[in-house]
Amino acid sequence: MNYLMKNYKPIDISFDYGKGCYLYTHKKEKYLDALSGIGVCCIGHAHNEVTKVINDQAKKLIHVSNLFNIKNQQVLANKLCKISGMNSAFFCNSGSEANETALKLARLHANNKNLKNPKVIIFDKSWHGRTIATLSATGNKSVQAGFKPLLGGFIKCQLNDTKAVKKVINNNNVSAIILETIQGEGGIRIAEDKFLKEIRKITSQKDILLIVDEVQTGMGRTGKWFSYQHANIKPDIVTCAKGLGNGVPIGACLGNKKASNLFTPGSHGSTFGGNPLVCSVSSKVIDVIEKNKLCKQSENIGNYLINEIKNKVQDLSVVKEVRGKGLMIGIEINIKNSNIVKDCLNKKLILNLTSENVIRLLPPLILKKNEANFIAKTLHQILKGYSNEK
Repeated sequence: MNYLMKNYKPIDISFDYGKGCYLYTHKKEKYLDALSGIGVCCIGHAHNEVTKVINDQAKKLIHVSNLFNIKNQQVLANKLCKISGMNSAFFCNSGSEANETALKLARLHANNKNLKNPKVIIFDKSWHGRTIATLSATGNKSVQAGFKPLLGGFIKCQLNDTKAVKKVINNNNVSAIILETIQGEGGIRIAEDKFLKEIRKITSQKDILLIVDEVQTGMGRTGKWFSYQHANIKPDIVTCAKGLGNGVPIGACLGNKKASNLFTPGSHGSTFGGNPLVCSVSSKVIDVIEKNKLCKQSENIGNYLINEIKNKVQDLSVVKEVRGKGLMIGIEINIKNSNIVKDCLNKKLILNLTSENVIRLLPPLILKKNEANFIAKTLHQILKGYSNEK
């Protein structure tokens, strides 16, 4: 009997261990993980340096409450602020919690300004989490089904539509804008640099907090530490998780000077957030990415993989568009709810479909050319079977 709740529908495959970009079943079957546990294992499975840190730290101390100074938190906060350009960090356990924190900061900001009926601008097809607040801030009706009434105070705009954003701001008391520079669950939809620059300019002029959700795009995935850095902007608040811990549960909400002054002692917290174990692991993840120049590696191998896929599938009728940045890649196809994920698994390739018809690739940043070639070749083989050109 299965005692698990029915909120997941897992594929009937179980993995015993992993190494680098690969996962292995108990039968020693080898799968290339081009999804990284949905963008989590950014430096690969069973990384030797991460494993050593987990072992060493677990021997000393796993948890102590935030009633005390935690040295590993201070070290990690310093590293994250250095690479992000922010001034402070709050640690939690997931991307949803990081975004929940950001929304609470937006509420504090609104109350400090005495805004009546404050609003937060969100974007269509966005995804910010599964708590009630972050679900309410998510621009995806399908995942909201059955959970109404949702929280009010959110106004939805289309991504890259600056005029719509200006109109909402002119007609409402807007306290914050929350966005993803690349919408992962929304189908790898990319915010234009021009749009991001304009939004940053508007929010700065109007004293509106700009929150950038980097849960899926952060930690080198797009070729820079954080994807907003491609547009040469600096948000007020940055949220991150997933690749931040390479598998251990950690999230972070980073703030600039303005945002950093909003919380006061007792106004927010997390029992497990920022414990010695997860902070030591996350610090090591940053060190590994920096030491091995994996941001640049992500950019280079990402460009290579995107070009290889484009070259192989450009004449297939089923493919509408290939898009992405670094190792965050989407292949939009003309059919919905296909068996492509299962077909790829049969070829020992792990990926998924998002937004019903977008093949999503989030391979580890350590991906090599031979592995990229395998991904492109396998996708061509599978997609050819769904096209008219058989």
